[in-house]
Amino acid sequence: MTEETPVNATEGPPSGDLGRRLAARRVQLGLTREETAARAGMAPTYLAHLEQHPGAAPSRGALLSLAAVLQTRVSALTGGDAEMPPGPGQAARAPGFTELSRTECADLISTHGVGRLGLCTDQGPVIVPVNYSVVDGGVVFRTAQGATPSLASGSRVAFEVDRIDDVFSQGWSVLLRGHARLVTDPGEAQRLAHQAYSTPWAGGRRDMWVRIEPYAVTGRRITV
Repeated sequence: MTEETPVNATEGPPSGDLGRRLAARRVQLGLTREETAARAGMAPTYLAHLEQHPGAAPSRGALLSLAAVLQTRVSALTGGDAEMPPGPGQAARAPGFTELSRTECADLISTHGVGRLGLCTDQGPVIVPVNYSVVDGGVVFRTAQGATPSLASGSRVAFEVDRIDDVFSQGWSVLLRGHARLVTDPGEAQRLAHQAYSTPWAGGRRDMWVRIEPYAVTGRRITV
């Protein structure tokens, strides 16, 4: 297929790893499909095809153009760096650090996402990723009885969320410290389940809710 092949630009949602990554990055930058296509020098119908067909096989040139427009790497679009930790790129020569206000921190971690929970166990301190939501100023997550995140209940914990942009060697991080407690009120647990944006990525039955009430929230942004 060539870039000029007609495709219905209004057909279904993005599908396939490449399509999902293209659409997600485009939305993250606030670009429409038409704007992205114009900047990359391709037809919107072709970009629609890439986003919506798992078997799409764009040329290296098309990928390079899209990566430049979307301010990322080809490997990030194709999933070639999926097994690599964030931040392997060369550090900027003169980075700048900015302390974030509590309001800015709250804005960055608002709604939901994946964060890192730090807690102490009988085997020593551990850090585990959890799907979280922000409800009434506190971080909530659900887990299973006996799972590592459930051990946070009744303890002081740390919770960290960050975002790294390898292309521009910049990003931000927010650290929250607080008291974790088990949600025992059935009404509150039902409300949290109703407001949850997604089920935990770990899968399985996870109906134990833990809430972290923060007593300290700090963050900083690194720019070039």
